[in-house]
Amino acid sequence: MIGGGKILHKMKEKACFISSMPDSPDTRGGGASKRITHGSHLVKGKSYHAMEDCLVCEFKQVNNNELGLFAIYDGHMGHDVANYLQTHLFNNILKEHDVWTDTVSATRRAYNTTDKDILEKAFQLGKGGSTAVTAMLINGQTLIVANVGDSRAVISKKGVAQQLSIDHEPNKEREIIESKGGFVSNIPGDVPRVDGQLAVARAFGDKSLKRHLSSDPDVAIELIDNDVDLIILASDGLWKVMSNQEAVDCIKNMKDAKAAAKHLSEVAISRKSKDDISCIVVKFQ
Repeated sequence: MIGGGKILHKMKEKACFISSMPDSPDTRGGGASKRITHGSHLVKGKSYHAMEDCLVCEFKQVNNNELGLFAIYDGHMGHDVANYLQTHLFNNILKEHDVWTDTVSATRRAYNTTDKDILEKAFQLGKGGSTAVTAMLINGQTLIVANVGDSRAVISKKGVAQQLSIDHEPNKEREIIESKGGFVSNIPGDVPRVDGQLAVARAFGDKSLKRHLSSDPDVAIELIDNDVDLIILASDGLWKVMSNQEAVDCIKNMKDAKAAAKHLSEVAISRKSKDDISCIVVKFQ
């Protein structure tokens, strides 16, 4: 039994060292008149299964808007659902008719639509699932963060960390899970789990548990002003061994975003993190 693993399983999967998006520190002008650079890093954990994290880290032009698209997808029972999210979730958000006028509603709808697609493709994608945290930076001025599960987004303002996402832990959502007929196990030496299996209360996929799980995201809007120093997105392989403020303090004086993402991963490993670690850093300088 893997005490901190997302789900109890005995499957081997192919590796998911996937970063199809360039990690080079693209420079963009933002609403706060700062240079914006980004970088990412992935590290295979010490668990017996193959790498299951995927990420998105890129800038692109859409309808005369400059978008920074950043996401962490932490898969469990394989990487197929995380791979699917990497390819489809942002595209589905951007296809919504009101993405520019009501981005929060568009994001919520796209999360749910994507989960329905994944469940319909369970034969191809398998019975696993994935957490997600997405951050869409619009014209360097507005940040839309959404998440399901325990991958996390943190922003730093003048060196002070603020968590933008919500950790969807089974004990926090016990009433909702039990109202759907499920239960939360609390076995000594293990983390709380939905139906004794999954260590998060919200996730994409997981068809066998879906009656008791949600894929509804929490969504937050953050305006980027001159107080913003950096943003960190990471899977729980980082957050299990590091507080939000510790993560910010680790890299606040580093100018290179990619080097900062790598440094956070290395510090997590030095603190005995055994899980896969995926990390994105966006710097405002």
